[in-house]
This record gives sequence, C-alpha cells and structure tokens, in this order.
Amino acid sequence: MTNRFPALRAELLKNRHSTITKVTIAAFGLAPLMGGVFMLILSDPEATAQAGALSAKARLMSFSVDWTSYFGLLTQAMGVGGVLIFGFVASWLFGREYSEGTAKDLLSLPTSRARIIHAKFVVYALWCLTLMVSNLLIGLLIGLIVQLPGSPFPALGAMLPHHLITTVLTISLGTPVALLALWGKGYLAPLGFVSFMAVIAQIIAAAGYGHYFPWTIAGLFSGISQEAVLQLNGVSYMILAATSLVGYFCTVLYWNRADQAK
Repeated sequence: MTNRFPALRAELLKNRHSTITKVTIAAFGLAPLMGGVFMLILSDPEATAQAGALSAKARLMSFSVDWTSYFGLLTQAMGVGGVLIFGFVASWLFGREYSEGTAKDLLSLPTSRARIIHAKFVVYALWCLTLMVSNLLIGLLIGLIVQLPGSPFPALGAMLPHHLITTVLTISLGTPVALLALWGKGYLAPLGFVSFMAVIAQIIAAAGYGHYFPWTIAGLFSGISQEAVLQLNGVSYMILAATSLVGYFCTVLYWNRADQAK
C-alpha cells in the first residue's frame, strides 16, 4: 500500500525509528506504572491508612484491588493524559518540517498536497492507536507483576470497547493542533495551545460545564466519576465532532492554499 501512496510511505519512514516515538511510549507508560503503584498501596492496609488522601480518593472512585479497577484507571488516564500526549504527537507530525526547514521539500513528492496532509493524519491516528495498545500491554505486565487477583482477560474484554471509544474521542482533538502547527510553522504554537486547553479544561470541568467543552469530554467519558459520565449528552458529542471536523477541514484548506516558503 505504501508504494501506491508515497506520502504515507514517507511519513512512516520518517517516524518509524524516531526517538520521539519511543519518548511518547515511555511518557504514556507512566500511567500503568502509577496505576500499579496505586494498586500496591491499596492492597496493603497499613500503607492505605498512611496514604489518607489516596485512600479517600480510592473510596470516592469506588476503586478496589482488581483488574476492572486497574483497567478503568488506564481508561481515565487515556481520557485526561491522552489530550497532552496526543497533542504532542500532532504538534510533532505537523510542525517538524517547519522547525527543520524542510516543509517545502514535502511538495517535491510525486503526489498532491491533499494526500500529503492526509498521510500525516493517518500516521497521527496510527501513532495514537499504537500508544493505546502499548499502554494496555504495559498495564497487563505491571498488573501481573503486582499480582492482581484473577485473570485479566475478562476485565480487558469488558473494558476494551469503552477504552477504544475514549481513545477515538481523544484522537479527534488532534485536528485543531495540526492546524496551529501549520499556521505557527513549528511546535511552539500547538504545544502552547494544548497546554492552555489542558488548564482551561480543568477550570471549566470544576465549574460544572465540562460536558460542553471539547477538551474535557473525553476525560468525562472515560469515567472519572459516575456523575461526570451522566452529564454527557448528544450535544456534548456534537460539539466534539464539530470541533474535530472544523479543525480537519481548516487544516486541509490551509495546507492547500499556503505558500510553503520554508
């Protein structure tokens, strides 16, 4: 397939052995690691008593020392932490050529501008899905190391659809980041935007309006609390879909019309 789509082949080759790929896997891998530590503390009554705030949080979120709670924690990490990590991935994919001064070289590929930008979106989605899979595999390994009771596979099978939908919702937030990377011609604008949205999301969620703000919807859907999930409605998903689609079409339009001077 890559021989038929040179732009996709070029993107895959550029990022296959990139250090950034390993960095994002390691950074996202902190979630299952911290989840394992969380489970270890909860499994020790003395440690739980000493960790008062952690114990209170566990009771509030109905956590128990089992695979279901552990995978639920990974899903929540996807909905919240994925906004930052996936935003970093989009910033890198769409802004690296500007920072390296090679953006104009992309146009020398024997393919259209539209296919070039679509190839980047495909690689972005594949990269994020790879992070999801790697996180689940790391989570399985850590769960076995800390000896969570029972088999992980029934809990994994029950949780996987919810985890996958959370991942897709989080991935969809990458299109505005891509637009800012092209418009800002580098990493700084999109990274600043992602960081700002992460902060604003916390404020809006605390105010009780998170179900109307795109950058909190995936986190709410992930199951941070049962009340948060119940706040979501059809309007919430329409807002998220509209944000993603507008970001996508504006990115394609800007790329097709912009003068790539660098």
